[in-house]
Amino acid sequence: MEEKQFQEAIFKALLGRRSIRKYLKNIPEREKIIKILEAGIWAPSGHNNQPWRFVIIWSEEIKKRLSELVKYSKELIKSAPVLIGVFLSKNAMYDQIKDHQSAGACIQNILLSAYAFGLGTCWIGEILKNEDKVKEVLGLLKEEYEMCALISVGYPDDKSKRAGRYPLEHFIIKEL
Repeated sequence: MEEKQFQEAIFKALLGRRSIRKYLKNIPEREKIIKILEAGIWAPSGHNNQPWRFVIIWSEEIKKRLSELVKYSKELIKSAPVLIGVFLSKNAMYDQIKDHQSAGACIQNILLSAYAFGLGTCWIGEILKNEDKVKEVLGLLKEEYEMCALISVGYPDDKSKRAGRYPLEHFIIKEL
């Protein structure tokens, strides 16, 4: 791939990806889910500690139980074809802030690679307020993992318009 084509492909993914909250009934192939997680683990991490861990949720019963732990994302969690829980291994962590930054990079890699496979995603943060209950539902030891996100994944059936962005000038504080 030529440099210009490569740049265009990267920017197409960065500017085209958006949060999807409605999905077709088709279940994404396990191979695609594994591929997007492989992209996730190539995110940068401090000291290359790679603290992220995942729970892939296919079970309708588990989705239903998780949906009961939120107010605004109930239907999204219940109806998502697949959910991915993103956690940090407390044994692998070395710095709270840096490890959460690493998890954010991992999650962004997952979102972008899913988009490249034609899958829609939504980074669900609301459920974090019930982290201990989530770990209980998933059968995880509370002292071993720290939850970072729940990601819904599926083939998009969302016709809503993409949210806009302020112009870049809004975000630049100054140039020195």
